[in-house]
Amino acid sequence: MVAEILFLAHRIPWPADRGDKIRSYHILQHLAQMGPVHVGSFADDDRDMSFVAEMEPNFASVHAEKRVKPQWQAGLEALRSGRPISVESFASPSMANWVNSVLASRPISHIFVFSGQMAQYIPDDFAGRIIMDFVDVDSAKFERYASEGGAFMRWVNRREGRLLAAFEHQVAARADASLFVSEAEAALFRQRSGLSADIVLPIGNGIDTISYDPLADIPRAKGVPRGKIIMFTGQMDYRPNIEAVDDFARRAMPAILQRHADAKFIIVGRSPTDAVKALANLPGVTVTGAVDDVRSWLTAAHVVAAPLRIARGIQNKVLEAMAMAKPVVASAAAAEGIEATDGVHFHVAANIGEEIEKICALLSDAEAAKRLGISARLHVQQHYSWDGQLAPLDALMSIKPLREAAE
Repeated sequence: MVAEILFLAHRIPWPADRGDKIRSYHILQHLAQMGPVHVGSFADDDRDMSFVAEMEPNFASVHAEKRVKPQWQAGLEALRSGRPISVESFASPSMANWVNSVLASRPISHIFVFSGQMAQYIPDDFAGRIIMDFVDVDSAKFERYASEGGAFMRWVNRREGRLLAAFEHQVAARADASLFVSEAEAALFRQRSGLSADIVLPIGNGIDTISYDPLADIPRAKGVPRGKIIMFTGQMDYRPNIEAVDDFARRAMPAILQRHADAKFIIVGRSPTDAVKALANLPGVTVTGAVDDVRSWLTAAHVVAAPLRIARGIQNKVLEAMAMAKPVVASAAAAEGIEATDGVHFHVAANIGEEIEKICALLSDAEAAKRLGISARLHVQQHYSWDGQLAPLDALMSIKPLREAAE
């Protein structure tokens, strides 16, 4: 039985305006229907902190603090402690004090942890139920990075991948359930950890098909260039997104422009790095930076591209585009977590050559593009509601802690 819930997140779960926050926001709303929730999280910046007052009336208590620790400091602390840098980046005495205060003063029966970095705040003596939402297998991402870059960064990423894998295993072995955003991610973690399918489970992302509705009164964004629009959306200081748009702009767009001279590749998303901004100097490429409403840009898209070369879990950008009835061409990595049929609900491209061919075909055949988009929207309406995706949480939260059941 749920008494009160402690919810910990590495990024303030409000509002639902970027990938990880979309998932944490909806999970938090779902948990709030079960009992009082105490929310502890970090904020990236002053904008994030400005939402705390808006959150507070909805929950039993809210603690948010701006994460100001520089990466170099986290790196030095990680070397001293022998812990992963990504864990030390979120180490905070004030967060630990707040967690301990809540646990000491409130009848907390459940701790729900969103993202592995926050698992460090679970006290060793907590006797209630622990639900750990890793979302993705982060250690696998760092292992992939360990094969790239200079010698120092390869060493850093090898170390991070190794230590983070051990940390993830330790946390999951203690938790009553460990969640991942797709069966592919859950299966990967089960294979790496040796833990069983009854405690390592997939719970997917949903999509708000009422908000993301092509028939809603959503004005087309101002500043959209003329031509056939190929669109990418995402947080543009996130390495996989940066690598995806750079590769697509430099390798795919020249070939597409040869066949569709009026094609435009528009990169939509906040915090573009200097490298992303520089892509606007290439033929046919536009970089918007932050926009007020991504839907107003999606409205203008002829095709949405998701050419990620490395991806973990479910890509919200793909679900959003499908909900808006836009034809999507996704790389195999970007499509992996999406339960949909290639050629029916979206197109999956095995390599950059297929991306070029499939996108050009859709730009040449407006009716085929429209049919694919309609099929995509119907599919997400039927299979990707948030209520449906999060329904398994009800049972997970109601089961007694495994350690209590064993007694």
